[in-house]
Amino acid sequence: MNLTPSREASLEDRLLICDCDGVLIDSEAVAAHMLVTELEALWPGVDVEPVLLPLLGLRIEAVLASAADAVGRTLTHEQVISIRRAVEVAAMQAPTVPGIAEALAAVPFEKACASNSFSNYVESVLNRTGLVRYFGDRRFCADMVENPKPAPDVYLAAARAMRVDPLRCLVVEDSVTGVTAAKAAGMTVLGFIGGGHATESQMGALQRVGAEVVFDDMKRLPVLVEQWLANTTFEIR
Repeated sequence: MNLTPSREASLEDRLLICDCDGVLIDSEAVAAHMLVTELEALWPGVDVEPVLLPLLGLRIEAVLASAADAVGRTLTHEQVISIRRAVEVAAMQAPTVPGIAEALAAVPFEKACASNSFSNYVESVLNRTGLVRYFGDRRFCADMVENPKPAPDVYLAAARAMRVDPLRCLVVEDSVTGVTAAKAAGMTVLGFIGGGHATESQMGALQRVGAEVVFDDMKRLPVLVEQWLANTTFEIR
């Protein structure tokens, strides 16, 4: 992509922020399956899946607490830690979202990762997949801020660290929790529904909480970025 000197200068204060699970790696379906498997082993006879799936995007601890409340069960601290580790191990092997590397390479300004997962997990995922070359150490995780998503803390931390106005940040998110967090930070949000966990209702859900446009193919990301840079209306296709 050839840029004029003035265009290059204008890109220095822009930032693309990507969620990790469900945007960079196609891990949400893997994580959901592991959560269901672990909980149904602890709670025989309880149909966990319909309770758990709407909670995806929250920190695992919050997912487990909410699921336990919903079915009238409890989990010990040790069980929560054990389940989180099992989910992280499973998700660590998930493939990258198709087209994500090419899409990131085509975006002509800085990128950061903002995740509701813990730092060690995100670092391992980025290194394993090679996506670290697009993000470096620009990763901002739930254990680095006071409040995880849906609070805006992790997104605001990214903007502060990169010295970019939140209004000049573009976010890619796949969950209601994440879109809510990014909108609360004052950022423009693209909703991605191309992961293996996507459902028919997900598009409407992401739009209702503020996603400017919802797309299902990472090949479209560079075009959507260009539309955002030009301050034009996003084209829904």
